[in-house]
Amino acid sequence: MDIDNILAACTIEPMVNQVLVHISNTPAELIRYSQQHGMLVEAYSPMAHGELFKNQQVGGMAERYGVSLAQLSIRYTLQLGLLPLPKTANRDHMRMNADVDFEITEDDMEALQKIDEIRDYGDASMFPVYSGA
Repeated sequence: MDIDNILAACTIEPMVNQVLVHISNTPAELIRYSQQHGMLVEAYSPMAHGELFKNQQVGGMAERYGVSLAQLSIRYTLQLGLLPLPKTANRDHMRMNADVDFEITEDDMEALQKIDEIRDYGDASMFPVYSGA
């Protein structure tokens, strides 16, 4: 795993690993490995740079829970034991993003982990974090 290079060369082990994690992209092995080495995993872009809003299956699940897709996405990462890093400058969105006092069922968590991977992040596809480069 690439993180082995960092661990082998560092004098102080990293405390945090920031990883692209969202519904449809959950690198379970990297998350598990990071956590086993005492790192907090920060879930970068829990809404998949907005592309997740196009997924009707995820939108339907959010409706069933009576929450926004953003809230479902944030709660998903929290239930994985991660620290979500949603981005917004809108105060109302910040308040809504913090209102995640609900629990996703085990079956729904499993279903969310199996959502088809987003292959095209639109305008953000040029950024290495989304392109896989």
